[in-house]
Amino acid sequence: MPLPKFPQQGGCHCGAVRYELTAPPLGVYNCHCTDCQKMSGAAYAMSMPVRTETLVQLSGEVSIFEKVADSGRRVQMVSCAKCGTRMWNVPLSSPEMRTLRPGTLDDFSWVEPVGNIWTKSRMPWIEIDAALVNYEGQPPSREPLYAAWSAKHGEA
Repeated sequence: MPLPKFPQQGGCHCGAVRYELTAPPLGVYNCHCTDCQKMSGAAYAMSMPVRTETLVQLSGEVSIFEKVADSGRRVQMVSCAKCGTRMWNVPLSSPEMRTLRPGTLDDFSWVEPVGNIWTKSRMPWIEIDAALVNYEGQPPSREPLYAAWSAKHGEA
């Protein structure tokens, strides 16, 4: 599926928080870490790294929960203060980045992951496509995931 035109908008479940993504993401991947499993209530969470300046909060109040990730890194989880929808993460080790939850976009039909991380903690019934960029744990760099995304969308 081709990338849509940007900006793209999204928001929380109740509509109080709205945001705009002004440029394409750097990539999209599934995270199977136990934190993502617990916080999403699902087998994995989708992650969409974007540059900080391309994610613009338009309205609403957010709440921030800081946690230590499976990797040992500190991460701020940003949610709607009213309904609690988790919108994006702020990795404190990379302040130039945000990790958007693509399911909060108004239309995320174009969002197809190019890889998986923390596959060693995936649910046994989840099949990992070996043709994708996959890591058993925390990747030493997300550059291979970004390169796969760029190649898929003709941005290489």
